[in-house]
Amino acid sequence: MKISTKGRYALRLMLDLAIYDTGEPVSLKDIAGRQEISEKYLEQIISAINKAGFLVSVRGANGGYRLRRAPKEYTVGDILRVTEGSLAPVACVEVEDCARRETCVTNRVWERLDEAISKVVDGITLADLVEWNNDLLADYVI
Repeated sequence: MKISTKGRYALRLMLDLAIYDTGEPVSLKDIAGRQEISEKYLEQIISAINKAGFLVSVRGANGGYRLRRAPKEYTVGDILRVTEGSLAPVACVEVEDCARRETCVTNRVWERLDEAISKVVDGITLADLVEWNNDLLADYVI
């Protein structure tokens, strides 16, 4: 399994919204500038995230986006699954009626890998990432 640019940028976008949350909408242009990501590409990503119900969209001159819920209520897994779909390492892990399931020894490897991936991405929240970001900035000294 390899996380695409779309998934990585979606995570950065959501983190940016969490970090710069003042209660006011954050413009896509500002996010694009801070994250050094094309605004056009972010438009595609934010569409999927918005469709998933993760954001509040505000139109108009002072419009932009805000998180619908608190950062602690979003996991990395939630965000990645919106843009990446399944995070399973192989397709057979997702299939309930695999004819080889009972006799396939390697299936145990894939199931354990899938469980490990899920445990990690579902165990880290957006709030954790904000905290890690703040720790990183606090450790940065010129």
